[in-house]
Amino acid sequence: MIKLYGVPGSRAMRSLWMLEELGVPYENVKTHFATDTRTPEYLQINPNGHIPALRDGDVTLWESLAINLYLARKYDKGLWPKTTADEGHTFKWSIWAMTEAEEPVITALVHRVFFPEDQREPAKADDAATRFQVPLKVLDAQLAGKGFLLGKDFTVADLNVASVVCWAPMAGIDLAEAPNVGAWLSRCTARPAYAKVMSLM
Repeated sequence: MIKLYGVPGSRAMRSLWMLEELGVPYENVKTHFATDTRTPEYLQINPNGHIPALRDGDVTLWESLAINLYLARKYDKGLWPKTTADEGHTFKWSIWAMTEAEEPVITALVHRVFFPEDQREPAKADDAATRFQVPLKVLDAQLAGKGFLLGKDFTVADLNVASVVCWAPMAGIDLAEAPNVGAWLSRCTARPAYAKVMSLM
């Protein structure tokens, strides 16, 4: 059986969402980033000492969005793109989510929600929210006239990007200036698999 190491209130949420979308049997091995990732046993699974990590038979992977790409392709239930060009766009958007969108969203989130009050730096949160407006505009333009990133169907590209962008409202980042993103994110997060993972948090 597939084993996914991590907890829902972390980047592991992304891969749990994918597993729920695919409907494949899996075990969520509760592994907390603050207490469990530096043990010798876990470091044999992910020597970086981060979550999530995945074991599927003799395949061990880390990096949440790479895990999702692997799962979508191996257990394809319509989430893997149909053409080579769309595969390229899927890789592009997945990498973009990590390099352009995630850092400002997470910075705003930790300084507005996660850190204790005395450790929060409002200026850092405000700067991050401002910086996020640049990739947000890029995504909004891409979604103009489309239901999803690759067209009319929800795919792993949408799941990977939405799993990053969905933290923005929690971080107090207003999506009002990006109506295409807001509507698309609502469609992505209305899916039953997303609701199932949110119920685990």
